[in-house]
Amino acid sequence: MIVKRLEDVVGTKGDAHGDKWHSLRLLHKEDGLGVTLTDSILEAGFQMDLWQKNHLEACYCLEGEGTVEELDNGTVHGIKAGTLYAMNCHDRHRIRAKTRMRVICTFFPALTGEEKHDADGSL
Repeated sequence: MIVKRLEDVVGTKGDAHGDKWHSLRLLHKEDGLGVTLTDSILEAGFQMDLWQKNHLEACYCLEGEGTVEELDNGTVHGIKAGTLYAMNCHDRHRIRAKTRMRVICTFFPALTGEEKHDADGSL
């Protein structure tokens, strides 16, 4: 059984952050579940283009408000608490936080913990 608390991840390879975002990656490939689970904070004003070339990603918004834009067709979706958005086709997307957002995300296959976003936003 795996039991972790957010404070257990702070300062480890699971503690990823950048300009106006902070993600605590609770599960990694080494945990053997095949998925990564993150608890992420996006601060108001956060904007980033992302593209999970090698992973599928699903995110569930627990709090806050923002948008996710499908970069291939320009469709913009409102995000608020209780909204799920999933990049099931390795979709290129732009996430914007209108207010501070907290999102729980899963990645398949699992991240190793060494990944960094490339210049095009990809992992």
